[in-house]
Formats: sequence, structure tokens, C-alpha cells
Amino acid sequence: MLSSSGLAVFLLLAASSAHTFGQPCLCSAVLHSGLHVNCSSLNLMELPHLPSDTTEFHVQDNRLTSVSSGLFDKLVGLKKVSLSGNPFHCDCRIQYLRRWLLKNRAIVSQEPICASPSSVAQKAITELSDDYFSSCAPTSCTGRAFNTVMGVMLCCLIALLLWSLRLAKNTTFILYIDEKHSGIEVDSLHSLKPKHRRRLPIDLSEFSEDSDETPLVNMDLLPQVLDVLHKKHNIKIKAT
Repeated sequence: MLSSSGLAVFLLLAASSAHTFGQPCLCSAVLHSGLHVNCSSLNLMELPHLPSDTTEFHVQDNRLTSVSSGLFDKLVGLKKVSLSGNPFHCDCRIQYLRRWLLKNRAIVSQEPICASPSSVAQKAITELSDDYFSSCAPTSCTGRAFNTVMGVMLCCLIALLLWSLRLAKNTTFILYIDEKHSGIEVDSLHSLKPKHRRRLPIDLSEFSEDSDETPLVNMDLLPQVLDVLHKKHNIKIKAT
């Protein structure tokens, strides 16, 4: 005889199982024994979510190849589980079931075995060694920790790059040109727009107009060049 809560659970499981697999699991609430769920021989390819007060779970002789990670973790009241008769595929996804079986041998009526791959066929899942899973990706917990660390490092790197760009933008570069190499008259070292540039306080009186040396800078373009360097790139040119 099902209690009201047991009946609600039964209807929930029946509806979900019938929608997904075509046939419902059978549930019964036994007095002082908790909830018994029987999903045996229903051609199931995956397990339904079970009520937390399940004490017995029978799912033998189905088509299960794996068990979703964490499915049994909330079923702390389990006293009996039957998983045999399923074609479990023992790859990296079987690690959760293996760990759970190793911790709960006492409540498993018959240990499930691997059906594939061929290298471990007919071998009990609990007999698989740690080395067998050495090539698998880290567990979800380790993966989350790794992703968190990488995320923090990436944020720090982005912040450092933004700070560097801001610092570079606000930095003024001053280029000192020795007088003897400049070939520039003092009057040509100021901008055509005096309000944006001060005249450089240098004395190039020794520069001779009769000199045979060819000036290194076009005097007509120099003021515009100085303005562009200062406004666009924060570069100042001073003669020494």
C-alpha cells in the first residue's frame, strides 16, 4: 500500500520513464523499509532521477552503458542495488560508477561487468586499475579548479596589458639631438602654432649658412613633423 508521498513519487517516476523509455519503473513504499524502485528489464538506456529516500534500486538486465556522474551521491539511504546484466562500456565515463562501487560493495547484490571494449570485456568494473584511467581527463573537481586558476591568470594578464597601454599613452618621450648633428636653425625648431609649442631654448649660432653640409631635415616640413610627433605620439625633440 503506497503512502501519499510514495504515490506521488510513483506517478512522477512513471510519467518520466514512460515519456523517455516507453515503460515506467515500479515503485513501492514499504513500511519501515523506505522506497523500493524496480526498473529491471525495461530496456533502459539511461537511469531516471531517483527520490532521495530510495532504499532499494533494481536496474538489472537493461541496456545501460554508463551511469551519470553523481547520480547515486544523494541516495544516502540505499541498502540494496542491482546493476548486473547491463552492457557497460568501460571507458573514462565509467570512473564515477567504479569509485561508487568500490565504496559501496556491501549493498551491491552482484557486481556489474564490462561488455566493452574488448580489452576489458567480462571484467568486473571494480577490478579496473587506476592505471587503466591514466589517459583520461582530470575529474570535474580538478577541472573546475584548473579553469578557475586559468581564468584568474587571464584576468590579471588583461589588466596588466590595459595598465601598460594606459601608461604608454600618458608617457612623453623626449628625443635629444646633439647640436652638431642637427643641421637645424634655431628659428626652425618651433611650431607654426606657437600656442601649442614653446620655442626650444637652444643656441645654434655656430651653425653656418655657408656650410657645405646638407641639412638633415626639410625645414619647411619640420614644424608640422614636430607637431605630429608631440600630439600623436607624445614625443618631444630637444637640441642639446
